[in-house]
Amino acid sequence: MRIHAEAALLPDGWHQNVALDLKGGVIAAVTPGQPARPEDTRVQALIPGMPNLHSHAFQRGFSGLTETRGPGQDSFWTWREMMYRFALQLDPEGMQAIAAMAAVEMLEAGYTRLGEFHYLHHAPDGHPYADPAEMSGRIIAAAEETGIALTHLPVFYAHGGFGGAAANDGQRRFLHDLDAFDRLMERCQVHLTRKQDRLGLAPHSLRAATPNEIRHLAARWPGRPFHIHIAEQVKEVEDSLAHSGARPVEFLLDQAPVGPDWCLIHATHLTGTEVTGIAQSGAVAGLCPVTEANLGDGIFAAPEFLAQGGVFGIGTDSNVAISVAEELRMLEYSQRLAHLGRNICTDAGSTGLALFNAALRGGAQALGAPSPELAPGAPADLVALEDPMELSHAESLLDRWIFGHGIAVADVWAAGAHVVQDGQHHQRDLIRHAAAKVLRKLI
Repeated sequence: MRIHAEAALLPDGWHQNVALDLKGGVIAAVTPGQPARPEDTRVQALIPGMPNLHSHAFQRGFSGLTETRGPGQDSFWTWREMMYRFALQLDPEGMQAIAAMAAVEMLEAGYTRLGEFHYLHHAPDGHPYADPAEMSGRIIAAAEETGIALTHLPVFYAHGGFGGAAANDGQRRFLHDLDAFDRLMERCQVHLTRKQDRLGLAPHSLRAATPNEIRHLAARWPGRPFHIHIAEQVKEVEDSLAHSGARPVEFLLDQAPVGPDWCLIHATHLTGTEVTGIAQSGAVAGLCPVTEANLGDGIFAAPEFLAQGGVFGIGTDSNVAISVAEELRMLEYSQRLAHLGRNICTDAGSTGLALFNAALRGGAQALGAPSPELAPGAPADLVALEDPMELSHAESLLDRWIFGHGIAVADVWAAGAHVVQDGQHHQRDLIRHAAAKVLRKLI
């Protein structure tokens, strides 16, 4: 098939009247300066699909239901108790239904690859399923059903606090020892059958995995995407200092072989030395600005990190909201509030373009995926934006999408399949009905 775009964001910038030929799930040819043909699928503006490097799909099920304040101070830790209660109820069918709904909304938002940081492994009583990858298989099935590419990240979770502290009862569905986790990884690889999908892994955090376990996992599964939550909350920093005398990122960089395959999720509370350490390691900073704001986590040190060549990508994390534009807008606006200035996350030119291109590159690196670009040989993961004002200035389009209003995702192709048309996933109604049935039972 051939798509004709009035404007398209190619690797060297915006071009007008671009024809893209798609074949076998990849882009076969890109030709600027071409007139549209009658048989072409015509769009206004075409950009690459964005990787979503960090999601907990099941948390989409209680989006918006934790905004009532109870006695005392609300924080990440009080939110976590609600998350545990929800997680302990969810069965495999419910997992798949909610994950599919989240994937539909991701595609409709312009995400075409999902990095699923998945730790809900066992039955509600904590015992393994007959297939240890039963719940992972449901995530994989949801990705296949909706068309989104998947980098699956099974989570290693063995402890409830620093120093190998015992886990609590609310964590019983998450837990593995190293041998059981090996079996989980092997079964996940069996479930993953599409060529576009990848398998990585994720020690949950320094609270849930010891340094020895993290080093073992890195050696056992080399060359794969390797993700970890780190320095998300002030309490985590305080607990790390009390346990080891070092801050979380400082401790991790000293104790583990952090490198370009790694993604440090959140990395919110950093010293200048830690900022430099992450940048120099080549690891990706996995930023989830909407969730970080929702949970009151804090603000990432973006200007310092970017000035040192640091690489970042974006994720939807708790899926309280699913939007490429909102994540990038929140990232920039949080910096403006912190630094009392404007256009903080770029040295010159369009802030929207700088944020978008950086998140594309970092997201792909973190998920072990091909570079998302409109170029021959690249995956046909494409997003068409619709501008109701029909302005001709493509150079401002991403700024108007991220920081303005009116511009919307109209169409999405995932591995060449036209999965979103006129802003709606082609299976939205069926998948929404299944998810709603599950949620009415749970909530």
